[in-house]
Amino acid sequence: MTTTTTDEQALAKVQREHGPALLHFLLGLTFGDRQRAEDLLQETLVRAWQHPEAFDGPYDSMRPWLFTVARRLAIDARRSRQARPAEVGDIALESAPDREDSTESTVAALDVREAVRTLSPEHRAVLVQIYFRGLSVGETAQVLGIPPGTVKSRSYYALRLLSRKLPGYSPSRSSSLTRPSRAAASATST
Repeated sequence: MTTTTTDEQALAKVQREHGPALLHFLLGLTFGDRQRAEDLLQETLVRAWQHPEAFDGPYDSMRPWLFTVARRLAIDARRSRQARPAEVGDIALESAPDREDSTESTVAALDVREAVRTLSPEHRAVLVQIYFRGLSVGETAQVLGIPPGTVKSRSYYALRLLSRKLPGYSPSRSSSLTRPSRAAASATST
């Protein structure tokens, strides 16, 4: 079984004569999305290639047939996108809230609050500035009026003390404290 297709020269002529107007029409249907409009234009030309009988129609120009095919393809593409749920990228998944049980986060906040209360006021002040207010070592030193080296040592020893007080925490995981939960942040503010 052989299928007949449109001659390449005839198709090239159609593309030269009607391509720019068809692209402009499709840009309107796709709300200015050039990539989508170009894809639809290409699909319209594929349909013209697959249907050589359209070239022999009773009309003077191929333009009405091309525009009808393009419009129907655009409508089908829009319906297809609306029927399918929107795709979610990795960035959206990373920023999605954690589905952690609120009871566990409340207990964790109480544990953090109690552990932070056991620290000396100097150690507690350094941790609050660095980990809960997001200041750098230099900024913390300025706010507290102490040298940056003192900020670093107080932070180190405070984290070591917390690692003994908090179950499941180890100093090698100290990066987890750089993004505290809301519960943990509220625990230190009281």
